[in-house]
Amino acid sequence: MEKEGASRPSIWQALWPILMLVVMLTASVIFFGGDSSYGPNQIALILSAMVAAIIGLKLGYKWRELQDGMVHGVSLAMGAIFILLVVGSLIGTWIMSGIVPTMIYYGLQILNPSIFYVACAIISALVAVATGSSWTTASTIGIALIGIAAAFNLNLGIAAGAIVSGAYFGDKLSPLSDTTNLAPAMAGTDLFTHIRHMLWTTIPSITIAIILFTILGFVQEPTTAEGAGLQEMLTALDEGFSLGWHLLIPVAVVLFVIYKKMPAFPALLLGALLGGVFAMVFQQEVVLTYVGDTNLPRFLALLKGFWMALFGTFEASTGNAALDELLTRGGMESMINTIWLIVSAMMFGAVMEKTGMLSVLAQRILGAARSTGSLILATLGTAIGMNIVASDQYISIVVPGRMYRAEFEKRKLHPKNLSRALEDSGTLTSALIPWNTCGAFMASALGVPTLVYMPFAFFNYTNPVISAFYGFTGFTIVPLEEEDVSEAAHETFAT
Repeated sequence: MEKEGASRPSIWQALWPILMLVVMLTASVIFFGGDSSYGPNQIALILSAMVAAIIGLKLGYKWRELQDGMVHGVSLAMGAIFILLVVGSLIGTWIMSGIVPTMIYYGLQILNPSIFYVACAIISALVAVATGSSWTTASTIGIALIGIAAAFNLNLGIAAGAIVSGAYFGDKLSPLSDTTNLAPAMAGTDLFTHIRHMLWTTIPSITIAIILFTILGFVQEPTTAEGAGLQEMLTALDEGFSLGWHLLIPVAVVLFVIYKKMPAFPALLLGALLGGVFAMVFQQEVVLTYVGDTNLPRFLALLKGFWMALFGTFEASTGNAALDELLTRGGMESMINTIWLIVSAMMFGAVMEKTGMLSVLAQRILGAARSTGSLILATLGTAIGMNIVASDQYISIVVPGRMYRAEFEKRKLHPKNLSRALEDSGTLTSALIPWNTCGAFMASALGVPTLVYMPFAFFNYTNPVISAFYGFTGFTIVPLEEEDVSEAAHETFAT
């Protein structure tokens, strides 16, 4: 990515944009609080990108080259942006069709508030293992679980943290997951060796998370679950929508096609379209009320409602204020702010990578890694740093993977140690950064700000700590056998 002939940035030049970003993001939170992700953070990222660009110009880059780098960086996020748009449509049509209300209605009667948080984690984990996607889990089962939490008057931050914890546990261990396939490919090991080695850090982490969610469930304050509030919501759901188990068919279809390895975008689009069709068939009065156009023939009004839910926010009218607020969501337009945040973040990361600043920072970290423990810690720290700076979990796996693969081989450490460290940090911490594609997505899909659920995403930040502990103690750190060294050297030579 670096330009031949341009000066290499110094460590201080590489740090200036980072310092600028930290200061501006801190000021953004102080000035705007929970609204910081609705414009202020975007400005902080763009201005920090411009600081990096100014340094790049001094190093010998032309503006056109830096701009092309930003365009390329943003293009890397286009797949995530496409998915965000279609998830907005899916949320809108699934609420309007009664799919989400049905899941909430039955969930309220099945789930007990005392075990709700731990149930969220377990249910999300099972769905994510089956689908291989934390995003799909959050945008399907996750939105229903958040709705149930709101009805129980539970802490939405804890509920979202449980959903994120379970979703990333399942995503991390599923052979269908893209990051679970990417990490061993970058490190030079095979998929199932990688998954087996991850169990050593993943199982203790999810066990700790489940224990904490269980404790939180039993020490919480009494909720509306035993009062009139819950019954009023159940009545409003029953009267506001035509509910039934048949409405869960689109959910089963989406989970099945993703299990069969259909890409996320067409699978979620199929789900959104099925939701619209189900709304036209089973929720005609809901759709007509939403459209509010009495001049159109009935079928055309239903079709217009289908179309509106795909792009605009669905507005619920059940007569229950709390329920209407909960179910007024969705549409592609609801994702525009998140896309703005992602584009701004990718601009910043792209300039940092184009000018070689990321490489300088990472190499300085590697230079301080003398022991095996410090090398593992450097890998974890670099991946987390990439999540913060480059704002994308794929970059946080690919860049450290490329950088440290030779070093792990040089120190005669099996590549599965590297692949595990990449996933323990790169995959899991992506959901904890508000401007990262994953953090922004989770906040938009669940309707809970990243900084609100972050303290309760126990699995996501416990796992890197355990991974670092193993690195310094040597526990489960596997050496590279002589035959593996020869094979790795042969592959390197062939490449």
